[in-house]
Amino acid sequence: MRVSVAATACLVATAFVTVLISFRTSSTLSLAATSGRVSRSARLSVPVNRIFSPAGRSSFLPSPPRAACDDGAYLSAESKAELKRVADLIATPGKGITACDEGPGTIGMRFEAVGVTNTEENRRKYRQMLFETPGAADYLSAAILDPETLHQKSDTSGKLFPEALKDMGVMPGVKPHLKVYTLPGTGGETVMQGLDSLADRLREYKAAGAVFAKWRSPLVIGEGQPSDLAIQANMNDLARYALICQDEGLVPIVEPDVSLKGDHDLQTAMVANVRIQSALYKAMLDHGVYMEGTILKVNMVNPGKSCPKPYSVEDIAEANVHVLRQCMPVSIPGVNYLSGGQNLEDAAARLSIINKLKKNCPWNLSFSWSAALQMPLFELCRGKSEIPLSEMSDLYAKELKIAADAANGVHTPSGTDGAHVPPS
Repeated sequence: MRVSVAATACLVATAFVTVLISFRTSSTLSLAATSGRVSRSARLSVPVNRIFSPAGRSSFLPSPPRAACDDGAYLSAESKAELKRVADLIATPGKGITACDEGPGTIGMRFEAVGVTNTEENRRKYRQMLFETPGAADYLSAAILDPETLHQKSDTSGKLFPEALKDMGVMPGVKPHLKVYTLPGTGGETVMQGLDSLADRLREYKAAGAVFAKWRSPLVIGEGQPSDLAIQANMNDLARYALICQDEGLVPIVEPDVSLKGDHDLQTAMVANVRIQSALYKAMLDHGVYMEGTILKVNMVNPGKSCPKPYSVEDIAEANVHVLRQCMPVSIPGVNYLSGGQNLEDAAARLSIINKLKKNCPWNLSFSWSAALQMPLFELCRGKSEIPLSEMSDLYAKELKIAADAANGVHTPSGTDGAHVPPS
């Protein structure tokens, strides 16, 4: 029997598709079997496209795998809308974040240094003061909590802190990372642990009322540092954390934190921060993170504390604006600067001038401060038998007003506030 050229071609094509399907299916199932269960990525490879043979019989061709830079395409429209809603609230102009996510050990050292006993009740009362100071909600859009604080209650309302914060219009979030791990052979560079069990912890935190999370990746500037290894390892971790957060319905705040330690000059700091932030955004895009549903928390670009060269507050502000213009995606709604060893006077001066110089930059530039706000409060405890919550609240309200003015670009620095003055 003679077979036409067209029919032969169709038969060959059908055979090829059959072989391709068999290969793709067996590969997917083998990978899934190796892991002991069918993972999300394996499940995502199952959807297929229907094709038809010349005889009308249907076959199936697997759809291509997810591509990078798909902007959270797997998320539902409702999930994206909620992530963007929360991120936009955190980026409310003129408001910032109070960072009170220190673990019991860290805040315990601060308490004990000023004579306060480190008990859970003292930690609870102190944090309640940070949340419920009169007028605080006028200056705060969000609060970062330690997991312990998620499960504590306000003795004013009887509500858990996340619910009480939401009632005030302040978004509650949580610190989900675990401990720092030193990368062998890098001279002390580190990564943050906690990705393996992150999804389970995030589900627990969301059930407790958290609507966002914050992951910190510390880096240093020094001889040969930050290395490419440290940058890539930390930025890929931040991107993977962000992807997992969004999958669990929480807005990820990503925090690359470059230490102020060192004698590096401002130009060196600018180069290091551009390397770090550009790697971060590339990793987030490669992971398919929905950028509009994220927030950046980052160090201010500063010379090292031991740098022998002086810089004005305007020099430092211009360096920060330059770094943002070099690599910050316009899709991210807000940047909240950490204090990172700066006192309130310097941090507020620099943030205010940054906002004055940003011109047409589209991002909300604000604060996410812990030590800059809290260290002066702890000093009020010295020589007291009990925590002076009323005095602390009065000072904290004044500090928040300074921080909010800086976020609006209307805080006026005094003297050399915000300048880098070389150590004598």
